[in-house]
Amino acid sequence: MAQVRPHLPVRRKEPSQNTAKMTKGTCSFGKKNNKTHIVCRRCGKRSYHVQKSTCASCGYPAAKLRKYNWSEKALRRRTTGAGRMAHLKDVQRRFRNGFREGSQAPKKNAN
Repeated sequence: MAQVRPHLPVRRKEPSQNTAKMTKGTCSFGKKNNKTHIVCRRCGKRSYHVQKSTCASCGYPAAKLRKYNWSEKALRRRTTGAGRMAHLKDVQRRFRNGFREGSQAPKKNAN
């Protein structure tokens, strides 16, 4: 007669922390090393989509600048006065004086 082994309890492995679930964070971020957007040559933002060949911010290479009224804050960022206004500052001053050229400003009377 064959020897009967005593019944041993089945040892279940507890799932380790790593294999318990698929994670969307930390370990997945290490795999994100492809660039979808590069710096746009028109607006200078990192919004130019390489495969689509269009800028998500300004719409380059389209002739007209991308702008939507549903984004008021974006309009404010790029409207007149957001930059240096190197030329327009000069134009405003000349407008107040009637765009005079080749003459001197009239002297102010000292009272």
